[in-house]
Amino acid sequence: MISKKMEAALNKQLNRELFSSYLYLSMATYFENNNFVGMAQWMKLQAEEEHIHSMKFFDFIQKVGGRVILEQIDKPQSEWDSAQNAFEDALGHEEFITKNINELTDLAIAERDHSTKTFLQWYIDEQVEEEATANEIVQKFKLIGESKSGIYMLDRELGTRVITPETPSA
Repeated sequence: MISKKMEAALNKQLNRELFSSYLYLSMATYFENNNFVGMAQWMKLQAEEEHIHSMKFFDFIQKVGGRVILEQIDKPQSEWDSAQNAFEDALGHEEFITKNINELTDLAIAERDHSTKTFLQWYIDEQVEEEATANEIVQKFKLIGESKSGIYMLDRELGTRVITPETPSA
């Protein structure tokens, strides 16, 4: 059985993951409205991935005898100064999520909740990948600067992204 404190913290993170999905959908819309179809596709896949992450929390809370509480999801930002700025915000958001996952892990350790700590290890590893990927894209933007052909090529590259969706219980 999970403690009420841990249950509340996991529910808060579940809702953060849902917001992440919502944020990336908003970024996809921004990119589509600005004719960056590759970047839009990349963000749509990112939104799907974040939804899967939220469902992992959903399922875990239920499995350990907790109760899922869904909260209101805040309205995400919908405009950015540039495509680069949107990806910089995505990187900042991933850094925020990493901080929260680390705090959740610290709580699981303090609560001596070994099952939650084990569950969170996947997210710790995932966040390393999430931050590295977003940072790589930001660095590419910095490298190409204002080059229209460079931005066009990056948009095409990002449009080739594919993911193999996991099942929420994986």
